[in-house]
Parts: sequence; structure tokens; C-alpha cells
Amino acid sequence: MRFFARLSTAASFRLSALAIVAVVGLAPLSHTAAAQVFEPDSFTLDNGLQVVVVTNSRTPIVTHMLWYKVGAADEPPGKSGIAHFLEHLMFKGTETLEPGEFSDIIARNGGRENAFTSMDYTAYFQTVAKDRLELMMRHEADRMHNLVLTDPVVLPERDVVLEERRSRTDNEPSSQLWEMIRASLYLQHPYGTPVIGWEHEIAALTSSDALDFYAHWYAPNNAVLVISGDVSVQEVRPMVERTYGQVPRKDVPERVRLAEPQQWAGRRVEMTSARAGQPSLSISYLAPSYRTAAAAGMPERPYALQVLSEILGGNTGRLYRALVIEQGLAAGAGNSYDATSFDTTSYTFWASPRPDVEVEAVEAALRAEIAAFLEAGVEAAEVEEAKARLTAEAIYARDNVSAPARIIGAALATGSSLEDLEDWPNRIAAVTPEEVMQAARALIDPARAVTGVLRTEPTT
Repeated sequence: MRFFARLSTAASFRLSALAIVAVVGLAPLSHTAAAQVFEPDSFTLDNGLQVVVVTNSRTPIVTHMLWYKVGAADEPPGKSGIAHFLEHLMFKGTETLEPGEFSDIIARNGGRENAFTSMDYTAYFQTVAKDRLELMMRHEADRMHNLVLTDPVVLPERDVVLEERRSRTDNEPSSQLWEMIRASLYLQHPYGTPVIGWEHEIAALTSSDALDFYAHWYAPNNAVLVISGDVSVQEVRPMVERTYGQVPRKDVPERVRLAEPQQWAGRRVEMTSARAGQPSLSISYLAPSYRTAAAAGMPERPYALQVLSEILGGNTGRLYRALVIEQGLAAGAGNSYDATSFDTTSYTFWASPRPDVEVEAVEAALRAEIAAFLEAGVEAAEVEEAKARLTAEAIYARDNVSAPARIIGAALATGSSLEDLEDWPNRIAAVTPEEVMQAARALIDPARAVTGVLRTEPTT
């Protein structure tokens, strides 16, 4: 995945996280001009809340999005799923609002809302008419520090989460396999644990667990507020100070993650299911993220991998062209790369065979294409075309009122800066063919890879 990702339906093995920049301490890269993408304004309240405003006056609406710098990878051992569970419970009322009342208020005011949890952050958002913005701020600030949780509310919602896991994972073969692939790819790091959690640990979560996690992580000085739409920073600031500015800051723990040990051998995960819609294949490699690459002294590497992903992936990429169009072996093929993780990330090649083709044939063809690419290298024209497509996506990202809030919020919640975001097109433009090939050859390490195979079997 990359900074400005297309919003499209992905294949089973492609990552679904929004692609953004996440750089900590990134060394300067050469560029020719100061790029401007969102041209945001930003300020920080006395309580530590960072606020970003992106003005977009195309329509009189705004997206109000609050990001907490905590996700599933920050959960205590044995409490998997607590970050996602708390996301559900944040809709269950405060000292002044009944369970579900905030959602009713949003609906009555013609707005829409949602929330999501990832490995590295949790976010809550509403899109409303601009004259309803302060109303959203007031209630979101309220549940930042006044959440009320009791067993009669918490325990039924735990059953809801268990049912969500059953429907999305336990009854979906491709999701089951992907869960096992992730657990195999990460030997010790919490990225190997599913965001929704393991079933037996979800079933043991309590009201006390949720309140403890809430008390540790939910604070203005551990959050980023992004407002995107038909407002200016001059309009927003007084509203933020009247609402979020009244929430006290508190001590927040340091994010401590287990380090991934040396991996000595590749792994293979296979699954056969009569419920699988079609067979599929994936090959996933550990890969540097923006943050880990910078720490390792190679800050340019993720940008080269993003260009590589653009060259190989998509309906015009090398993999699709070779396996689907020319050889006729696959119904689909591509790759995905998520450079935005707080820690070491992954790069996945995938393909789905046609009904009359064995998975082994597609796997052999996919590996052959990767090997041929590594041997022959990339053409300069391919690199320039890929960079042009990537840079164009930065322009398209401004068209949707919610996209800047999602991109900026996720970036800042994982340690990036607004300067990193605004300079992303320059950093992509600086990538050379030589850097693309260096990145590709370093990536393909069999000892740091997991191959996943999903097979179907006839129903009887």
C-alpha cells in the first residue's frame, strides 16, 4: 500500500489499511521543489491535543475525525481484541448521554458516522453540515473522558463482537487463512495477532478490562483531531477550545512492542475448504516501513518499494499482464505493500488461478515472473510512468472531503509529520530505477516469507 491509495475492492490477500506516510526521524531526501498536497493548518491545545484543519469549500459539509494513538498491537498479553472491543463500547453512553444517544443525535442532524481499529490506531468520525460541527466536538470530547461502562451494557456487546468474528473470520476461509499467514509471518511481534482478537480471549474480556484500557490510552495528549471541509482554522479553533480544551491531559504509557526475532526459514500455510469461493495463492515478505527504514538508515527504501508495487501491481502491472493476459493462468494477480506501519510491515504478492488451472501452476508462474524481474531489472520509462501515476493520486485525494482527514490522521497517529505528508510527491519523484531494484532484491528473502495456499474441494 502507499500514501494516497485508490479506494477499491481488494483481493482476499491484499491489505485493507488506508495507505499514508508514517515517518519518524526521516532523513532529508533530495527534491526539486516544495510539494503542497493538502496545505493544512495545525495547532496544539494546552492539554496536548493536536488539531489539523484542511479547508475544502466545494460543499458545505465537514468531516470531524478523532484519532487515538493506540491499536491492537498495544494490547496487554492475553487481552487480544480489547482495542476493537472498546471501539464498540465508545458508543454506549457517558455521564450525560444514554447508550446510542450520540448516534441518534448524528442521525437527526443528517450526519453519518463510523469508527475503526487497526494495529496502530483507533479512529472515530462524523460527516455533517458545517453548522453542526461544534455539536460533534462537544459529544466526542465528552466520551473522551466521561465514558460509562457497566456489565449490562458491556457483556451483550462482547457477544456482538464474538458474532462479528464468527461471521467475518470463522465462516470465511480466505480470512481464516490470512489470519494464519499473519501469525506465521510474525513469530513474536503483536502484528501476528488479529485486530479483532482470538475468540477465547474475546470471550474473557470484562468491563474492568475495557475501562482499564480506556483509562490508559484515551486522552487529548494521545490523540489527533482532523477537520476537513468547508471551514477555516479561524472558525475551528474557538470551537475546539470550548469543547476538547476542557478535557484534562493525563499520563499515557509509552508504546512498547515486542521485537521480531531473526527468521531462519520460510513457512508455508495451506488450507482446503469446500466453502472457499476460489483457490488463491499469496507470498508475503517482511518489509521495512517508513519508520523502521528510517531507523535503519535507509529512508528512501519504502518509496522505492511503493514504486515497485505500482510497476508490478494493478490491471496494467507486470504480474497481471503476464499471468492473466499473456499466459492465461490466473483470474487475477498483483501485489500490495503497506509502508505505514509503526513497526516492520509486509509486502505480499498474490494470484487467483482460473477454474481449470491448478494452484501449483500459478505459483510456479508467479515465482518465475518475480525471478525474471530480478534478473532483467526495470526500465527507466516504467519507473517514470509509475511515479507519475502515484503522484496523480495525491491530487485526487483532495476531491473527497473525508480523504484528507483519513490520510492525515492515520499519518500523525503513527508518528509522521505534516511536512512528511506534504513532501511525499517529491520523495516519490526522487526514486531511481537503481533504487527500485535494490529494494526488490533486498525484499525477496525466502527466510522472511510465508506462502499461503487456499484450495477448494467439491461439496458432497
